[in-house]
Parts: sequence; C-alpha cells; structure tokens
Amino acid sequence: MNRILVVEDNTDLAFGLRNNLEIEGYTVHVAGDGHAALRETTAHRFDLIVLDLMIPGVDGFRLIRSLRERGDNTPVLVLTARGQEEDKVRGLRLGADDYVTKPFGVLELLARIEALLRRTQPGRPAGPQVKFGDVVVNPDARTATVSGSDVSLSPKEFDLLWALVGANGAAVSRERLMVQVWGYGADVLSRTVDTHIAELRRKLEPGLDPPRHIITVRKVGYRLAR
Repeated sequence: MNRILVVEDNTDLAFGLRNNLEIEGYTVHVAGDGHAALRETTAHRFDLIVLDLMIPGVDGFRLIRSLRERGDNTPVLVLTARGQEEDKVRGLRLGADDYVTKPFGVLELLARIEALLRRTQPGRPAGPQVKFGDVVVNPDARTATVSGSDVSLSPKEFDLLWALVGANGAAVSRERLMVQVWGYGADVLSRTVDTHIAELRRKLEPGLDPPRHIITVRKVGYRLAR
C-alpha cells in the first residue's frame, strides 16, 4: 500500500484530497505547512508527496530544495494555482517530478499520481550500463555520471533518459514519451517533456550548444545520438 503525504494549507482541499486518495486505497498523511511537512518526511517514508507550492512557513520551493539536499528523492507532484511557466520550471529544476495546475479534476490528479508511482517504483529498469560521450548510465542503480562525476537526476528525468536510450537512436515523439514516461494518453500534449529534456541537457551536456547527444528532431520529438 503506497503512502502519500499531502502538503496543503487549505483544509477543505486537503480533506477532499485525503478522502479521494484513501478511497483509492492509499495511506495518506496531511501537513498544513512546510514545517509540518519536513517533520513528517523525517518521521516517515513516503512513496509520493503532493505539494502545494504556496504553503505557509517553508514554501513549496524551499521544501523541495530541502528534501533534495538531504538526499530524499521521494517523487513530488506539485500543485500550483498560478499558471505561470516560470513557477513550473522552477519547481521541476529544484527536483519536482510533475505538476498540476489548479483548478484540476480529481480524475486527472489520480491518473497522474498513479502514473508517477508506477514510473518510480523500484525494480525498473535493469540491464547493462550505457555510454554516450562522457556520460555513463547505470540502469540498475538508476544513476548517471558525466566524466566520472555523479549527476543528480530526478526519477522522472532518469525515466525520460532511459526511454531515449531504449529507442536505439530513433526519433521519439513527444506523445510517445508522454505515454511511456508519464503514462498519459497519447492525445495529451504538454511542455513537461520539453522542460525535462532541457534539464537533462543542462546536467548531462553542460555548455554544449547545440547539444551533441540529446537531439531535437524538428516537428517530431527527440532522439539520443551516442
């Protein structure tokens, strides 16, 4: 049974989220502010954190940073009432794995939670190490190094990288990546893929412009050139 932490200061929304998640069979803890969330994540292990960015005490951005700096890689699904692109990008850069913009439908949120949990459960993927350029990818440990130095990848960033590796140099459409990595239907389009690709390039190909390995295929998607 997956354990989820909901970090939300709106008591009505928090109650509704908890109720719907528990109906789906999840064990749910609720924290009303950032300080309470830090205490919860210290005392318990969670499989997923649903996090409102605009919470009192320690805001969502600082909470994500604190978790990642202490080595906590629990997947984070961000809730934001503000539709500004920079908020979403900032959250993803700090280590969030996905986001939902308020107002949202319960079915959409549940689908994203299910997909994120499915993609971040242990035991995937497995196989030999893969090398391209100065990058070495270890699928068993879900790690990557650049010139021998460890690179911190979020669970979703690693899944996206491994999806490109698995295509063996072929172009992969954004729609296919959404299905393969996020688990959404193929008719769902999002800039989430582009944002995660930009982060992979920043971490794996720093200073390379244009990139040599994670290549944009115009009007299609992306491919990995070894």
